[in-house]
Amino acid sequence: MNTATKTLLALLASSMVSSAFSEQSEEMLKVKKSTFVNLVDLLVQRGVINKEEGSGLVTAAQQEAAAEDKRSNAVAITEQNLTDQAVASDTGKNGGKIKHVSYVPEFVKKEIRDQVRAELKGEVVTDVKKDAKSEGWGIPGALPEWVAAINPSFDVRIRFADEFYGKGNESGFGVGPYDWLAINKNGRGLQSFSNSNPNEAYLNNQKDRLRLRERLRLGFEAKIADGLKAGIRLATSNINNPVSNDQTLGNTGQSYQLAIDRAFLQYDYVDNKGNDWFSLYGGRILNPFVSTDVVFDPDLSFEGVAGSFRYHFNQDDPKLRNYHVPNPTARFGVNQGQQSPDSVFMTLGVFPIQDVNFSVNDKWLYGAQLGADWLVFNESRFNIATSYYEYKNINARKNPIASNSNDWTAPQFVQKGNSMVAITDANTLNGYCDANPDGSAANTDVGCLFGLASEFKIFNATAMFDYAGFESAHVLVTADYAKNLGFNRQRILSEFGNSYASTDLQERTNAYQARIDIGDPEIKRFGNWSVNLAYRYVERDAVLDAFTDSVFHQGGTDAKGWVLGTQYGLAKNTWLNLRWFSTDAIDGPKYSVDTLNVDLNARF
Repeated sequence: MNTATKTLLALLASSMVSSAFSEQSEEMLKVKKSTFVNLVDLLVQRGVINKEEGSGLVTAAQQEAAAEDKRSNAVAITEQNLTDQAVASDTGKNGGKIKHVSYVPEFVKKEIRDQVRAELKGEVVTDVKKDAKSEGWGIPGALPEWVAAINPSFDVRIRFADEFYGKGNESGFGVGPYDWLAINKNGRGLQSFSNSNPNEAYLNNQKDRLRLRERLRLGFEAKIADGLKAGIRLATSNINNPVSNDQTLGNTGQSYQLAIDRAFLQYDYVDNKGNDWFSLYGGRILNPFVSTDVVFDPDLSFEGVAGSFRYHFNQDDPKLRNYHVPNPTARFGVNQGQQSPDSVFMTLGVFPIQDVNFSVNDKWLYGAQLGADWLVFNESRFNIATSYYEYKNINARKNPIASNSNDWTAPQFVQKGNSMVAITDANTLNGYCDANPDGSAANTDVGCLFGLASEFKIFNATAMFDYAGFESAHVLVTADYAKNLGFNRQRILSEFGNSYASTDLQERTNAYQARIDIGDPEIKRFGNWSVNLAYRYVERDAVLDAFTDSVFHQGGTDAKGWVLGTQYGLAKNTWLNLRWFSTDAIDGPKYSVDTLNVDLNARF
């Protein structure tokens, strides 16, 4: 509240109190004082002024009222003397008594009222709108209760994706890059592709490609009870691809695939002071971990149960009460987690990956994370988290002789990069991999069914510092490091011998990324902007290639390079996201690709 407003209120109060002293009864004086005090209390409750300012206003008003009363009395005495002299000759008309009234002219009162009203109008309107929204003013009572309990959301993205491959890229039998999903589906091995249609066995790294793609998501969240909500989100999907909701345009005459991307229950325990102590999730849920797209792609949903537990501190600090928590995934590829500032937290999760028929060896992901999140100063925020992700039963197991009992260890989905070994080869003597299609003997080092060579037990450390010292522009610095502790070269060689594909089977288990974002933390309206620059280095067995970023190096691991991006608000909830990727393979044959993504986004 500025000085002018305080002065106007004090002047108004002094006029009220002084006039009460001059012309009102004792009872009316109390009413005047009580009215002003109630007015100040209301302003304090509404947050227009704080408690100290309110006490100052009352004190100032009383002092000014006393001074005004003293002045009025002096004037009254002077006027009385003049009047007594003027009417000395007329002693019978008024009994020798004249009553004087101290007052504030109407034009002064009106000016004070207008100025105070102008000062308070904006804040009062804001409070009224906030109350109307939270309390549902204007919603007819005849509407069912569930209408107000449902919160819909919608977003759509149109992507222009252009891929430019290096002229010296290598590809072919014994070189790759292999399409392991196509090879496993074929079931006849690499040799069968080389004799028939070799291009089907390899991923494209030779011919530039331009695609138009679309992602649409429609979600609903419903409040069931205090703290408990249910949600569902439908999305365009490739069905068998967990890290992409994109639908490539060019299917004229066919319908898009629409799948349930999320379906969950969530319980949040919040105390009467507004502190959220823990959240529990179950079903197909959002990513509950502080992380980046080095480990988990932004489109990846988790299936299972998870809980995030928090211990809060500094909750009475005014800077914390006034802090607006931004959307944790507003910056593409960075997940700041579902946390609250000035807290330490622990997140635990158990997620089934694949239910295996006729086996007790289902595939699982276990995740644990410890971290801290606090406001260092003003709105500058620091997040740090250490995580451990262990995948159970995800690595390949070689089939026994004349048996297919370990076929289930072949992955449902891979991108590229992870070391692969043959689950089934000619040495297993199981029939379909014992000979080439032309009847000749099969090569013993060529497999028919492939799986992941390494186990994956990933240690991950993530740190984010959001500096808010430049008015609306923020500077977010992110550092991420991952290490696969599950790689065991001796175990792989003892079980599979030379039955591994296109790698030297050396330990390549480190990944890291450094990134900086400058601009608005969220793109909500016209003129909001942000730019970002990142360098990423991901060795082939550092993380699970199936779940990492699906755009960097066209998905997967064994990649290094730069990412440059910019975002700009075109209108309310409408923005452009432009990103340029320049990447190369770390090991093996030459594989370079530059990618341009231009995304037009809209949401409500």
